[in-house]
Amino acid sequence: MPVSALALALGSAVLHAVWNLLLGRARDVQAATAATFVLSFAIAVPFAVIWWHAEPSVWPYALASSVLEIVYVIALALAYRQGEVSFVYPVTRGLAPVLALGFAILWLGHRISAAEVAGVLLVGAGVVLVRGVGGGDRLALLLAATLAVTIAAYTLVDRVGIGRAGALTYFLLTLAGPCLVYPPLVGTRAMRREVGGAVLAAALANLGSFMLGLLALRHAGAAVVLAVRWTSVVLTTALAGRVLAERVSRGRLAGSALVLVGIGVLAR
Repeated sequence: MPVSALALALGSAVLHAVWNLLLGRARDVQAATAATFVLSFAIAVPFAVIWWHAEPSVWPYALASSVLEIVYVIALALAYRQGEVSFVYPVTRGLAPVLALGFAILWLGHRISAAEVAGVLLVGAGVVLVRGVGGGDRLALLLAATLAVTIAAYTLVDRVGIGRAGALTYFLLTLAGPCLVYPPLVGTRAMRREVGGAVLAAALANLGSFMLGLLALRHAGAAVVLAVRWTSVVLTTALAGRVLAERVSRGRLAGSALVLVGIGVLAR
C-alpha cells in the first residue's frame, strides 16, 4: 500500500472517530446529530455544484441510500443517547461487514471462503467481549444492530450508485433525505442550542472523513483502504475513556481489537 494511501486512509479513520466522539459528548445528542449532518451538507453544497455530475440512472440508488441514511441518522442519535460510544461504535462497525457478507451470500450468490468464516468468527467473538457475557444494554445493542443493518444495506447500494455520479454529488443526494426529515423531528431551537465549535468540528470531520476515504481509493484497492479505515474501531474505543469519561474495560478494548482483526480478514 503506497504511503500516500496509508496516510489518507488513516486520516479518514481518525476523522471518523473524531466526529463520533464529538457527538457522544453533546448535551443533546439528537439535536447535535441533526445539526452536524445539516452543516456537512451545507459545507459540501458549493463544491458539489462546481463539480456536479449525475447520470439519470443514479436516482433509484440515491433515493434508496437516502432512505437508509434517514434510518441511520435517527438510530445513531438514539444509540449514543442510550449507550456508551465505546460500546455502540465497535459493535456497529463490527456487525456491518458481517451483515454485508450475509446479504451478498443470500441475494448475490456469493460463495463464502474459509477466510471469511474466520473473519465472521473473530468479529463475533469481539462483539461478545465488547458487550460482556450476559451484560450490556439490550436497547443499545438493538440500536447498534439496526445501525449495522443500515450500513450494510447502503454500502451495497452505494457500491453501484457511486459509479453513476461524482463523489460530492452522490454525497449530497444521499444526505438530502436525513437533512430534510430529521431536523423537523428534533426541532430547530434544539439544533440552534447545539450549534457551536464542537458541532462545526464534527461536521467538518464527517465531510473530511468521507473525502479522505475517496482520495485513498485513488491510490490503493478498496479492501486495503477499508481495512485501514476500520482502525477507527480501536481508536474510538480507546479515546472514549479519556474524552467521554467512559469506563472502558480491558475486555472491551480486547473485543474492539478482535473486531478490527476480523474486519481486516473480511476486507481481504
